[in-house]
Amino acid sequence: MFVIIGYVVCLGCIFGMFILHGGNIGVIMKALPFELVTILGGALGAFVVNNQSKVLKATVKVLPQAFKGSKYTKARYMELMALLYDILQKARKDGLMAIESDVEQPEESPIFQKYPALANDHHVTEFMTDYLRMMVSGNLNSYEIEALMDSEIETHHQEANGPVAALTRLAGALPAFGIVAAVLGVVNTMGSVGQPPAVLGAMIGSALVGTFLGILLAYGVVEPLAGLLEQKAEDGSKELQCIKSTLLASMQGYNPTTAIEFGRKVLFSDVRPSFVELESHVKGRKQAGT
Repeated sequence: MFVIIGYVVCLGCIFGMFILHGGNIGVIMKALPFELVTILGGALGAFVVNNQSKVLKATVKVLPQAFKGSKYTKARYMELMALLYDILQKARKDGLMAIESDVEQPEESPIFQKYPALANDHHVTEFMTDYLRMMVSGNLNSYEIEALMDSEIETHHQEANGPVAALTRLAGALPAFGIVAAVLGVVNTMGSVGQPPAVLGAMIGSALVGTFLGILLAYGVVEPLAGLLEQKAEDGSKELQCIKSTLLASMQGYNPTTAIEFGRKVLFSDVRPSFVELESHVKGRKQAGT
């Protein structure tokens, strides 16, 4: 919703002020289809050449998410930490081997199935169960597991930022494609130099629309979109960091209540539940499950 509102404000103010200032919007509208095909067609071709197929697929997949609200809400994080608490509490009470079946088959685990939004998120489930499995095996210490977690989170971050980097490069190229469109328009105008001044003026104006559109698309449409997707990628990495801090605290001997407090402190302030909120939620989920 906010993305659409932002674009409406951006484009409305630019074109609205142009019209109110006495500009002839007809010149822009007449040149718009040709200039857009030239700029967007050239940019799209270069975009395909400039990126691997996996980045192209990831970009197509992630673009719709920019127009949706973030799934990383306070409610989701409270569910995540309640899930972590339940798993760690079971391990503390019955031993690490007691959670082996939950880790190996989370789709059949009563604990995981209490939290369907998280159980159906393969990134969260795989990250959590992989390191719980290592904790159960006991072959690695907390420092070795932390190093592995850092490497995986960094890889996840790089993959999530692939579309961001691709769109940022596209934004940087769009003004140049606008200039290309403008130069072609000027070339076309030079071929009609014998026309009356009014005709030549309209042709030059149409040519300059190319430069205008290239800059507008770059800094008013594509670059803001890339910035928004970058922020969403940061949110995704933050969730994994929350899991990491909680599991490492548990490995270092802290009880489940204290361990999830380590995870809570990692979260951004706007989605971080208070200690009382989290405690009440965890107790409520525990009572509901008994």
